[in-house]
Amino acid sequence: MYDLIVIGSGPGGYIAAIRAAQLGMNVACIERYPTFGGTCLNVGCIPSKALLESSERFAEAQHHLGDHGIDIGEVSLDLETMQARKEKVVSSGTAGIDYLFGKNEVEGIHGWGTIVDANTVEVTDDDGETQSLETERILIATGSKPIALPNVEYDKKFIVDSTAALEFEEVPEHLVVIGAGVIGLELGSVWKRLGAKVTVLEYLPEILGGRMDSEVAKTAQRLFKKQGLEFVLEAEVTGAEVEDGTVTTTYKKDGEEQTIESDRLLVGIGRRPFTDKLGLENIGLETNDRGFIEVDEYYRTEVDGVYAIGDVIPGPMLAHLAEHEGAVCVERMNDIAGHVNYDAVPDVVYTHPEIASVGKTEAELDEAGVEYKTGKFPYKANGRARAINDTDGFCKILAHAETDQILGAHIIGAQAGDMIAELAVASEFHGSAEDIARSSHAHPTLAEIVKEAALDVEDRTLNL
Repeated sequence: MYDLIVIGSGPGGYIAAIRAAQLGMNVACIERYPTFGGTCLNVGCIPSKALLESSERFAEAQHHLGDHGIDIGEVSLDLETMQARKEKVVSSGTAGIDYLFGKNEVEGIHGWGTIVDANTVEVTDDDGETQSLETERILIATGSKPIALPNVEYDKKFIVDSTAALEFEEVPEHLVVIGAGVIGLELGSVWKRLGAKVTVLEYLPEILGGRMDSEVAKTAQRLFKKQGLEFVLEAEVTGAEVEDGTVTTTYKKDGEEQTIESDRLLVGIGRRPFTDKLGLENIGLETNDRGFIEVDEYYRTEVDGVYAIGDVIPGPMLAHLAEHEGAVCVERMNDIAGHVNYDAVPDVVYTHPEIASVGKTEAELDEAGVEYKTGKFPYKANGRARAINDTDGFCKILAHAETDQILGAHIIGAQAGDMIAELAVASEFHGSAEDIARSSHAHPTLAEIVKEAALDVEDRTLNL
């Protein structure tokens, strides 16, 4: 008998399992794939970031090292080696989870987990062998999977999802991407830097789907266009067909039907909760109209003893949020106080420049009728940004008009994903813009951009 069975070993699941074991629980973690780590580690966050990093270095060697006085001549691409490096990064991560499970005495089990009742999970391995596991509690952490489009059928070669787009054995001549969200922009950036023509079709009138501050999104689109990405906005894709290795994608724009040809088509319109064949019907657990499992503040479902976290519950689909929810969930099981402040969870897009945010956007504050002040500082006025030859972007801080509490922060620029952490911590502690402004920041660093933006909330920047 286990104290807890976790179904899914992605960031939420494996962290929850380890934290539960640290608290003295007898834990098993079930994973349907041969390696632990879920989508994020195996076919998502980690391999995509490995390719993003490699492609950025390739582009720098091609176009930017000369600015530093470094002449290396003609640069060539070895995609096979680049892909092998990516796989090595992934395998080291999956091996790390194996080690952590052993260290913390979590029993990792490979197979398909099906909930039989609130205290029983049946696991079927690849050979069809089945075992029945008894448990006091069940935690569903099965994550999400790509959303498919009607009339656009994946063939995993010419029409692909994000997983297959990480595995191309050659650089496409022309890659069409459906969706100007995180997935489409990150993977589109990879293949553009490696030599492909990239056209992005987006249903909405701006990129990033309202996920980021509007000013940031407009700046990002301008910079991506400068890098060579082509955008067709307000385009409704209606179908796609493959003939003789050519993909013809049909879409409507301005009321007219148009087509575009490419040798690869990536569907990157988002993800949906993965709850298929989990046996939810066996315990009477229903999902909402968008496929999510509803939970309370303790991450309890409507079925006693069954919990859920991460992408299967309503909220942002972020790996680090799933980790946070997983730890808090099992701590609550053990009567340890904990919470997730959803207004202090950072969000990052790993393009170049990076895009990062935490808290509210101006549009959200305007809609809520909240009075706020704005502070903003550009990268081009920062000494370190000039030294590293990366001056595109800015930091914007939104603070309450009366209390000065930080309500939101938005950065586009080099290392934005790292820089947003300071503002996320400040938000967690309900910090003010003045708290940031009066804190010493090392010089010369990009972090000084954050301090100057905080100073600008009171119109007192020192370097602009």
